[in-house]
Amino acid sequence: MKNYKVIALCLLNLLFTPFVSAQKIHTIGDSTMADYDESTTDKRGWGQMFQQFFDDAITVNNRGKSGASSKSFYEESAYWTSVKKQIAEGDYVIIQFSHNDEKNNGMDGDSVIAKTGDSSVDYRGTIPQSTYKNYLRKYVEETWELGANPILVAPMCRKYFSGNTITRSGRHDLGDKFSILNDDGTISENQSIPESDHTMDYPYAMQEVAEEMGVPFIDLTTLSAELYISYGESACTELLFCTDDSTHPCALGATLIAHLVAQEMYSMGILADHIQQNTDLLVNPTSLDFGKVYVNQAVVKEVSVSGMDLTPSEGSLTVTVPEGFTVSTDKSEYSSSISLDYTNGNLTYTTLYVKAQMSEAGIISGTITFTNGNNTREITVSCEGVSLVGGAEVLLQWELSANDSYTLTGPAEAIPESWSEMVVKNYAVPNSSVVWPDDSGISTDQKTQRNLIEGETWPGGEIDEVSTRYIQFGITASESSILHIDSIGLYVCGAGGSGMRCRVSYSLYEDFSDAHVVAEFASSMVSNTMYAVSAQPVIEIAEGESMLLRVYPWYNSSSSATGKYLCLSYVTIHGVAEEVSGVKTLSEDAESAVVVEELYYDIMGIQRNSAPEKGIYLVKQIYDDGSVSVSKVIK
Repeated sequence: MKNYKVIALCLLNLLFTPFVSAQKIHTIGDSTMADYDESTTDKRGWGQMFQQFFDDAITVNNRGKSGASSKSFYEESAYWTSVKKQIAEGDYVIIQFSHNDEKNNGMDGDSVIAKTGDSSVDYRGTIPQSTYKNYLRKYVEETWELGANPILVAPMCRKYFSGNTITRSGRHDLGDKFSILNDDGTISENQSIPESDHTMDYPYAMQEVAEEMGVPFIDLTTLSAELYISYGESACTELLFCTDDSTHPCALGATLIAHLVAQEMYSMGILADHIQQNTDLLVNPTSLDFGKVYVNQAVVKEVSVSGMDLTPSEGSLTVTVPEGFTVSTDKSEYSSSISLDYTNGNLTYTTLYVKAQMSEAGIISGTITFTNGNNTREITVSCEGVSLVGGAEVLLQWELSANDSYTLTGPAEAIPESWSEMVVKNYAVPNSSVVWPDDSGISTDQKTQRNLIEGETWPGGEIDEVSTRYIQFGITASESSILHIDSIGLYVCGAGGSGMRCRVSYSLYEDFSDAHVVAEFASSMVSNTMYAVSAQPVIEIAEGESMLLRVYPWYNSSSSATGKYLCLSYVTIHGVAEEVSGVKTLSEDAESAVVVEELYYDIMGIQRNSAPEKGIYLVKQIYDDGSVSVSKVIK
């Protein structure tokens, strides 16, 4: 029987699409698509690199989410619900899922939990021919209901080579090894079917949904496999993938994947008039907004550039930044202009580092120019300097050496520590041979909070965060004040084995949507070695609003593991609160005011007797007229 609701939605979509000009492309998917902070990891999502292949009439809204499956992205309110609010009539929605749908070896997580009673099972898993298809249909139908256009994109393949081919599992077909949940609650493991049988093939199931519902389908699985094979395993590892990872691309890999998707859209006639076919000079991102930066704080962002068929065929590309910014190829030597040599018309993919450092409050903006005389690209760059002179200092800290209590100084409210699918084991020294950073000043017998997963068994095969498993801290701005958060610090380590990994993020929303990563340990932490997280965000919290800070742990192991702990210590949030009526600044005769006391704090909020010789620290100056200034120093 035909699905008349689907047919009606198809007709409605076809009726309205030609008359509405698209303004945005919304990309939803997993960690291979997501945005990443270049200061925390070498991972890059292909959605992060997508904008450079479109003209100025199209904006890419990348909402890829690390750890998301088709089910979790739909069911957890922070994601699909929030994306739908951003979708306008005529927009396009690119849908790519599968990597995390493959949890539980092809079984539906909720069904396994219901029949076995095992709450430790990963609920994100779906079955290719049932629950996976059902969620894809939901995205398509709900996109149509918004008057927008869905595009199904098969997942980019994993770098699983066998000789000069990509393995079946690397192409997201679990047919060589999968599990079946039986009606009596037992599980039949290590099942296999011939390669001609696509029952456990996620991209094949997506293509069937696309054909069933009449929506465009891009076989990125096959396209990416062909790309990797053309490079070969060694070159793929060196050039296209991030460190110690066979799933997530680095900047060049993500750019090539994004280019494949854009090329397929062009060949299918989707937004073809807006897709950049002239790739003589590619620059990503197409604009660079540093946002708010505290005065004297140096912030660095990445820009990538590559060229093909440049004229003249031999020469150099000059990159010039406006006043207030500098550029570098190595993060050490910065200048207002640099040259990149090229040969045979080809400029190798190059990552540049643009630094903004404001000496005073205000806004600076301009244009970064890339040119060899004949080929030119320009991108806008801007930055707003914010001063933290005056106001009341706020320092919130969880020492986590004996309990989860905290100390708070200044006008703010603490949000107590909480756990989701995690529990506290105890407070103890991680190991008799624990190693702290040399400059921490912390004794080796310092106790830390040792956390472990509910049920005490870490699942095998996890390569990314689980959105429902985290440890949370937070702070709320007091009534009649605005809180400026300027530093977040903590110490973290794994104990019981060198496989612990984690991501540290913050959000200004209760549902943790629009999260920002401040630290990522995507490579396994050495057991019993404390790592310092030192972040200098620019966060403004209005009165009564909050900032939530979460640590998302997972354990890198091919099989389940026990006796593994995530240890936390000195979780610290620092900021300055200003009155709503206006910034409380130094008096007009501040130049004649005398500093009567000067205090130094490291990024963890630990007060020091003197200014550190190197690194980042906070200086609190108290004047004889009662005024106070807080500033950040970078050495």
